[in-house]
Amino acid sequence: MNPNKPATPSVAPRWPTLSALVLAVLGLHAVLLTGGLPLNLLAATVLPDGTAPTPHTEPKAPSPTDSAITAAAPRAPLPAAVQVSTVRWIVPAPAPEPAPVVVAPPRPKPVKRVAPKPAPVEPVVVAQAPAAPEPEPQAQPEPTPVPVAADLPPPAAPAPPILAQAEAPAPAPAEAPAAPAAEHTPPATKTAAALPPAQAPASARLPYDVTGSIKGIHYKAQGTLDWTLADGRYDARMEMRVMLLGSRSQTSTGRVGPHGLEPERFGDKSRSEKAAHFDAAQHTIRFSSNAPEVPLLPGAQDRLSLFMQIAALLQARPQAYAAGQTIEMQVAGTGDAPVWQFQVGEESSITVPAGEFKVRHLVRQPRKEFDSTVEMWLAPSLHHLPVRLRVTQANGDVADQQLNQMP
Repeated sequence: MNPNKPATPSVAPRWPTLSALVLAVLGLHAVLLTGGLPLNLLAATVLPDGTAPTPHTEPKAPSPTDSAITAAAPRAPLPAAVQVSTVRWIVPAPAPEPAPVVVAPPRPKPVKRVAPKPAPVEPVVVAQAPAAPEPEPQAQPEPTPVPVAADLPPPAAPAPPILAQAEAPAPAPAEAPAAPAAEHTPPATKTAAALPPAQAPASARLPYDVTGSIKGIHYKAQGTLDWTLADGRYDARMEMRVMLLGSRSQTSTGRVGPHGLEPERFGDKSRSEKAAHFDAAQHTIRFSSNAPEVPLLPGAQDRLSLFMQIAALLQARPQAYAAGQTIEMQVAGTGDAPVWQFQVGEESSITVPAGEFKVRHLVRQPRKEFDSTVEMWLAPSLHHLPVRLRVTQANGDVADQQLNQMP
């Protein structure tokens, strides 16, 4: 430094002016950010000539005090003009928050439940009482006893059944009428010990001529009844033959006791055989046709043995069966076992191809729809074996067989 050079006085910094400028800039930015310029900030705005703009207000008369203060205080020089930015800051609106997405939890898979298998139940076998017979089926017609050829077809018919049965086939009614109580239940006093005595007829072979009509068509056939009695047992066989058409047979086997015949098996055969089995130990009758089993009543017979049983009753006590009395018994076929009733008629005479006989006439009258009328003529001279049998069906068909030769 040159000591000879006079010192230049330094200019003091203008801090008030700088502060004012900084505040003005900050205020303007604040105004720009908020979107307006308040009037009270006009005082901080400096014009180019170094003066502040005057707001549009009414002139005010100076007071003595203001004049004194103005005169006493020197006026500070104004800072240079400051250019104010007119840029307006646009603040974007905040974006709306997205709605939360609710995700449903996955559905659990259904669990397949398996029912536990029931434990096997031991079958309970209950003995069936003999005194409670099941009601007779009403919708089906009853089959005819073997000796009657009621369902024989005319000779021109192609291979139909040959041997007749007690009831011709008929359409079942919509509602079968209720049968009288006598058809289902025998008298309560009728037990094995109370059965009447019977004397079975001796062995014999009885040939028959069979005539009849089906739907107005007449036919003829030949029939044979073979009856064998030996060693406390019996065997009966009835066979019908039609020329060029074949044959049909019914059989009955069993024991013979003081009350007559005790069947064990009844068979009916044409192309195939159906049977009924008499179980005396279980007091039931079972059928090979899968028909429901029925109770076995005391004195029960089948469609073939019933003729020899009635002959045995009359043979043992002919005077006990006067005209007008009734003989009833359970009669089994191949699917049912209803109770039949026969009314005893007067003694009379009858002529058949084998000759003239004194006979007892017995009739089974129909008791419900589709029942047939069964008539038999029993000859005392032949141990009350039948010399004539006739069946009349509900539809008018007739089958009549008559003894054509002495046994």
